[in-house]
Amino acid sequence: MTMRERFYTLAADALEADPRVAMVFAEIGVAQMPRHPRMYNVGIREQLMISLAAGLALEGFRPVVHSYTPFVVERPFEQIKLDLGHQDVGAVLVSNGASYDASHAGRTHQAPEDVALLASLPGWTIQVPGHPDEVERVFAQALTGDDRVYIRLSEEENHAPVNGDGLVVLRDGSNGAPLVVAVGPTLGETLVATADLDATVAYLATVRPFPREALRAALRGTDVVLVEPYLAGTSAAEVSAALSDRPHRLLSLGVRNEEFRHYGKPAEHRTAHGLDAAGIRASLERFLGRVPPGRAPVSDTVAMS
Repeated sequence: MTMRERFYTLAADALEADPRVAMVFAEIGVAQMPRHPRMYNVGIREQLMISLAAGLALEGFRPVVHSYTPFVVERPFEQIKLDLGHQDVGAVLVSNGASYDASHAGRTHQAPEDVALLASLPGWTIQVPGHPDEVERVFAQALTGDDRVYIRLSEEENHAPVNGDGLVVLRDGSNGAPLVVAVGPTLGETLVATADLDATVAYLATVRPFPREALRAALRGTDVVLVEPYLAGTSAAEVSAALSDRPHRLLSLGVRNEEFRHYGKPAEHRTAHGLDAAGIRASLERFLGRVPPGRAPVSDTVAMS
């Protein structure tokens, strides 16, 4: 079962179990949901989808909004900023499609900028699960509160869930070894890329609020590598803020900030952005000074402090 399929099951169960929960969809996903008096389909009106959710929140409901990533975040961004944020009401936004899952549908269904956009607004918890079991945990947590939560689903997933909240260290390197932080579904490729490398490898699914203290505690040298499944450098400022009093170097890997005018398969997009195991390893070797500069993927973004 994919993350998206798990979400539909969880959403249907939540409607039956919790009278506070209301679902607000804009056509996409409606066919996978049961008929229910608190299941609202506004049609292809994504701005209305957010405004309706805000109205439901004002009436004491816990609204859950769902669509493709650009239709949840980019198209109704003004309503997210004003109807939810400025009015200080909560909702759970759940997207699918991630950065390039819908590669066959073209740029209209892709939004690698989504986390950066929502992170520009105050008061958001942003979850990037890497496995369907993690979706179940973060969705259950989100329903219990009244805050603003974004859950980013993807067809890419890790082989197994990671238990624990915050920054979870999965492999310890020696003193001075680089710290490699894999976000959400990038963990599987990152583990392959670092299998024989002396590095501390950590996993992160909750990217806002960013775990600054945990990052400081995990870093045993000066080098940090951040592998994100969306726009490269989205959390670079968070890393720099966490380490503002410590000498450090940061390599940010992710989806490059260029127009990628290709269709194809998601795996081909992952490779093109240097987010497969080979691409991550090549970027690591260049960052650590082990190969000539010409071998690095064009998606590398290196910041030095």
